Amino acid sequence: MGGILSSSPPPPPPPPPPPLLDKPRLQMEWGDRDNDLQFINNYTPKADGQQQFRILLQGPVGAGKSSFINSVISSLEGKICHKAVACNTGQSGFTKEFNPESSLSETDPFYNKTPNVNDKVHVLVSVIDADTVNLLSDKVEEIIQDIRDDATDLGIPHVAILTKIDKACPEIKKDVKNVFRSRLLQKNVQDFSKLVGIPENCIFPVKNYHSERNVDNDTDALVLNTLRRIIEIGDEFLKT
Repeated sequence: MGGILSSSPPPPPPPPPPPLLDKPRLQMEWGDRDNDLQFINNYTPKADGQQQFRILLQGPVGAGKSSFINSVISSLEGKICHKAVACNTGQSGFTKEFNPESSLSETDPFYNKTPNVNDKVHVLVSVIDADTVNLLSDKVEEIIQDIRDDATDLGIPHVAILTKIDKACPEIKKDVKNVFRSRLLQKNVQDFSKLVGIPENCIFPVKNYHSERNVDNDTDALVLNTLRRIIEIGDEFLKT
């Protein structure tokens, strides 16, 4: 009888890439928190100080809009604050937004026919849970893109915040300073950029305060740096 031919076993699959990049995709001076804080505290839209700077937060229920507001206030005041009522994902949401499918008509009692400079939005910020970037429904994608189109027509800059990054990436949960080294978060940023057309350098990952009882310097630094970049982008619009 002839012998049975045996073939070599297939080579094992290559190991997955490490969770952290060798070098951060963006550089951030974590010890420079006070510089961003001073910039924010000293910022005025115009020299006379009469003009307001208006940021519109938009995003699905539970994405972290109210929590981001609270995180900003906490970072500015140096203590945990709860001035904006936040909700959990099982609730219908507290932050009120406009409906892009049913915009105000000129006959609506809340329609402002003669808006002044302080009635206008200077920067649009979409807030998205980083853990759900690849789970967004077609409806949510369409709403974000429609709002982006409207903002573009008005010349309003559009940026995005990815929240709950510590939930999305275990390495960030260990140390928030891994935010720009996380391979998973880098992919989330890239995927969201392709999904809705916002440039990667206009997508800002943040960790909101949610269960902490005290502020943290690194969390503050990331929140304040994000707010500073939003202000700088909106200020460019004001000067055009």
